[in-house]
Amino acid sequence: MAITIKNEHEIALMRESGRLLALVHEEMRKELKEGMTTKDIDRICETMIRDFGCIPNFLNYQGFPASVCVSINDEVVHGIPSNRKLKNGDIVSIDIGANYKGYHGDSAWSYAVGNIDDDKKYLMEHTKKALFEGIKEVKPGNHVGDIGYAVEKYANAHHLGIVRELVGHGVGNNVHEDPDVPNYGNRHTGPILKEGMVIAIEPMLNLGSKDVALLDDDWTVVTKDGKPSCHYENTVLVTKDGYEILT
Repeated sequence: MAITIKNEHEIALMRESGRLLALVHEEMRKELKEGMTTKDIDRICETMIRDFGCIPNFLNYQGFPASVCVSINDEVVHGIPSNRKLKNGDIVSIDIGANYKGYHGDSAWSYAVGNIDDDKKYLMEHTKKALFEGIKEVKPGNHVGDIGYAVEKYANAHHLGIVRELVGHGVGNNVHEDPDVPNYGNRHTGPILKEGMVIAIEPMLNLGSKDVALLDDDWTVVTKDGKPSCHYENTVLVTKDGYEILT
C-alpha cells in the first residue's frame, strides 16, 4: 500500500471523525469509575460513535470482537472488553476508532481509576509527554524516523520500556495504512513527511522492560514482567508548515 496524500474534502471528513472521537474520550473521562466493567466502556463508546453517525471501525476488524480496545495495567493494547471490573488504582487505556463517511480517526488515551500510585502517575505523565515530543517533529520535509527518535529519546531519558512490536501508522480510507510510525528510530531516516499525509502517533511505554507477550486470546498484548504499560495516541495531519492534531 502506498502512502496517500489527502485532499481538502478527505481532510474535512477526517477532521470531523477526529472531533467526534475526542468527544467520546471526553465522555469516558467523566464516566470512568471503579466497579464498571470493560464491557460497559465498550457499550458507552459504541453507542456514542453510532449516535454521531459513525461506525466503530475496530468491530470485526480482523475478527476483533468489540468496538473499542480496553487495556488495564500490564495490558499494553488490544484488551477485549469483558465482565472484568475496574478497580481503584487501575490505569486503563481506551483505544477508539471511528469511521465517518469512509474516513477513519484513531485515538487512544489512558485514564486513572480512583487513586493510583506514584509509579503509575509517572508512567502516565511521561508517556503522554513522549507522544507530544513525537508530534512536535511533524512537518513537511522531516522523516518518520525523526518522530521515532524523539519518542525514544524522551522515553529513554525517563527510563521507560519502549514496546517495539507495535507501531503507529498512516490513517485514511483504512484505519491502518502506510507508513509504519515506530516509537524508536534514527533522525533523517524513513519516509519523508509531506503536506496532506495523516498519521497516528502512539507511544506504548512500560514501567519495566520493553518485552511483551501475546495472550491466548490472540489479541491482548501484555508486559512480560507484569509491570504496568501506558498508551496515548493522536491522529495527526501534516500541514504546509507543521501539523494539526485531528483527534
